[in-house]
Amino acid sequence: MVADSDTQRIARLTPLADVLNSFQISVEQVAPRDEALAAALGKTLAADVTAGVRPHVALALRDGFAVRSETTLDASSYAPAPLTPIPPRVALGDLLPTDADAVAALDAVTIRDGRAEISAAVAPGEGVLTPGADAPAGALRLAGARLRRIDVALLQAHGVERVMIREPRLRVVRAGAGGFIGAAAGLVASAIDAEGGIAVGDGASLEAALQSEDTDAVICVGGTGEGHADNSIKTLARLGRVAFHGIGIAPGETTAFGFAGHRPVLLLPGRFDSALAGWLTVGRRLLARLCFRLIEEQPYSAELMRKVASPLGLAEVVPVRRRFAQIEPLAGNYLSTQMLARSDGWILVPADSEGYPAGAKVPVRPWP
Repeated sequence: MVADSDTQRIARLTPLADVLNSFQISVEQVAPRDEALAAALGKTLAADVTAGVRPHVALALRDGFAVRSETTLDASSYAPAPLTPIPPRVALGDLLPTDADAVAALDAVTIRDGRAEISAAVAPGEGVLTPGADAPAGALRLAGARLRRIDVALLQAHGVERVMIREPRLRVVRAGAGGFIGAAAGLVASAIDAEGGIAVGDGASLEAALQSEDTDAVICVGGTGEGHADNSIKTLARLGRVAFHGIGIAPGETTAFGFAGHRPVLLLPGRFDSALAGWLTVGRRLLARLCFRLIEEQPYSAELMRKVASPLGLAEVVPVRRRFAQIEPLAGNYLSTQMLARSDGWILVPADSEGYPAGAKVPVRPWP
């Protein structure tokens, strides 16, 4: 029998905002490192990526004829304007002749019997890529942003081969057996990999993970409650420091956060929906802080079909399902497997709100 004094108890629920604000002081970003551009997809830039001015000279932006725009001012299909001399034909990307300031479309110019005429006026700069128009001096992508596929392609086009990134390593461990704990740990690990980190899952115990220093942070799923076998909080207290046990999120109130040395430790509940909520509200922000990610993907806005009621003092994760142009909240005290499978994303009701009325526009975020 476990003595009452040995039971992990929550003294108070710390507001979610207080926990997240503490990261600004207590959690340090990982050191940057140099990486090949092709291998940096999805990672967070640790420095601005710059390239030279492009192009250096005016280039043709389409196939056509290089012309002086002033010679085409009165041209129309009814009264074509003569072009003297015959304008040179240029292809996309060709250097524009110095006496030309526009590129006329191929079908606008007719050349017959050694003479040329144009049937449409061309504005100055039309069909031309002017110097610096593609990339002026300065950063192409800012530090703190994740590299998207389009970023990699554009940087390759500019000849960038290597970038500076931050890529934290987070060890994901389980405290307890069971399919749901394993599934939650697997979800967190895959989310870390997808959001710019490296998940390390080698089957280590929480105690071993806290004592090892080969990762930048530790995330443990399970053992945060008051059950007779729950001891994750006591283990962290013995080998490190518990900063918060009990966070004002629903579900996920038994989520905890602390440190093993200088390394952050996030302890998530063993219940799947609670672990998910803890990861979405705390874990993702921890990962972003380790990456020093300053630019976040924006959620899309959608209208609620019906109201959402939420208790004051708790930040609540609410699954939602798309219904044509609106979203339907699927709230409940327990986020069942069926509910989560039927949902298309989630919304967060802040702790200082009692919910949202029907018709309110709310930010919707995708599941990991």
